[in-house]
Amino acid sequence: MSLAMALALSDSLVLWVPAGAHPLPAKGYPTKSSRIAPQLREAFGWWNLTCPACKALFTAIDFGLRKEPSVAWVGSVAIKLCKLLKIAPPAVCQSAVQLFEDDMVEVWTRSVLSPSEACGLLLGSSCGHWDIFSSWNISLPTVPKPFPQPPKPPAPGAPVSRVLFLTDLHWDHDYLEGTDPDCENPLCCRRDSGLPPASRPGAGYWGEYSKCDLPLRTLESLLSGLGPAGPFDMVYWTGDIPAHNVWHQSRQDQLRALTTVTALVKKFLGPVPVYPAVGNHESTPVNGFPPPFIEGNQSSRWLYEAMAKAWEPWLPAEALHTLRIGGFYALSPRPGLRLISLNMNFCSRENFWLLINSTDPAGQLQWLVGELQAAEDRGDKVHIIGHIPPGHCLKSWSWNYYRIVNRYENTLAGQFFGHTHVDEFEVFYDEETLSRPLSVAFLAPSATTYISLNPGYRVYQIDGNYSGSSHVVLDHETYILNLTQANEPGATPHWQLLYKARETYGLPNALPAAWHDLVYRMRSDMRLFQTFWFLYHKGHPPSEPCGTPCRLATLCAQLSARSDSPALCRHLVPDASAPDVQSLWPRPSFC
Repeated sequence: MSLAMALALSDSLVLWVPAGAHPLPAKGYPTKSSRIAPQLREAFGWWNLTCPACKALFTAIDFGLRKEPSVAWVGSVAIKLCKLLKIAPPAVCQSAVQLFEDDMVEVWTRSVLSPSEACGLLLGSSCGHWDIFSSWNISLPTVPKPFPQPPKPPAPGAPVSRVLFLTDLHWDHDYLEGTDPDCENPLCCRRDSGLPPASRPGAGYWGEYSKCDLPLRTLESLLSGLGPAGPFDMVYWTGDIPAHNVWHQSRQDQLRALTTVTALVKKFLGPVPVYPAVGNHESTPVNGFPPPFIEGNQSSRWLYEAMAKAWEPWLPAEALHTLRIGGFYALSPRPGLRLISLNMNFCSRENFWLLINSTDPAGQLQWLVGELQAAEDRGDKVHIIGHIPPGHCLKSWSWNYYRIVNRYENTLAGQFFGHTHVDEFEVFYDEETLSRPLSVAFLAPSATTYISLNPGYRVYQIDGNYSGSSHVVLDHETYILNLTQANEPGATPHWQLLYKARETYGLPNALPAAWHDLVYRMRSDMRLFQTFWFLYHKGHPPSEPCGTPCRLATLCAQLSARSDSPALCRHLVPDASAPDVQSLWPRPSFC
């Protein structure tokens, strides 16, 4: 149990990342449980443990672990292991374990150590059922799928809407200019980071190219400098408000971040409607989002209630109702368009509460199907916003979502996510052949610099507010703050247009087929890929070159809106086997 907690912390903390590192897309990888189950059965086989004895044993363990002294003992052992394995600096180990231990013990005893689960794992299905992260399916309506109808281009002069997209703001309350940007902790440029050696400069005034988040003044600069990019019809804001000091965060800290940054957005955007989504950093412990069946102090009620109060001016009563229950909602921002904000933490590999039950948490996907079917019946179009992209989710959740997108391709006009901090996309294909592009999810870059990036934001041009509008994305623009220039002595911050997608990539439109074609053009056109690599990192790419494995892995990520599905990349390397293609996928980064 203590080892499991230590390893879980290594998944939740962004630890020991060098200052020059850059996040790559998190894609499919086998769950730990699927790898360890056979070894555990073999290891326990010689005990000659009977099924009744096994269940009695784990019932006793379950009862004993819930006692307060036992939780403290598990925590103390986890701290020692964290230090021994050098998962984090000693002070971070201490704080992180104390923050996680109560929730982790609760989850462990309700899932992995429940008598049925544990004995099913150790002795086989005749003694119990081990089904953590097992496959499951949502139900689709019996209404036949309409024949696919690609959207028609808008008539010349038709209205175009501009939608501001903000994601991954990561405000650091303790950011301090001049401190060490390359400290030993997972997050630097802070009051506790110390001073850098005399040979290296300290953290810049507006931010730093390192493992650092943003001071509030940089977010104020972003929001106050939006004028040239506007005016905006609405704002999509997909979460991750607090900083990455995930080992030392209280509920009070998280609520301060929520209310402070929400007030800032209201101040500078005024009457423009803002539609938020929940990020994985909003809670504490990070990634800890129990489904609604978890009640009491360990539930997420404290967070969802605060969000409902803070966002009440933007959301109608029907949206606030489901937000309070599960952190997701739907509303109609204009005639003919339905907006759905998903809580993507219910698909997250790092949400340890899903060990208890990962089958459609909160019934969110089944609810999504109902919303999409109702929109199809009305003839409405739908935008989906969320934090974690679908290609980064647990396999069953991701495959079910992919299936839903396939069924409602005529209704779904846009998908918008964040989380990875870099500038990318995910193409969806028809399930029958995996060859016809039918949707695209846009993954916008972060406001934060974490890790070693320029601050940035996105603006989408969308088919506008008129009868018969397709509401699809027509183009998008990305804006950045060049930190090198902004941090010069006497300089003032200047947010500038980095690029326009269609112009830069030579796209005929911004529909799914155009993004599919772009990936395959980049496979053979190195100059085009280098442009993408530069923009992927918001104009501040790593110094080390992106060689062939890196390039193919990056391109594969753009084709992979479904996790654990190497067949989606089969045409990138036609002669490679499925395992060879899967090996291209980078290890996950935790954002």
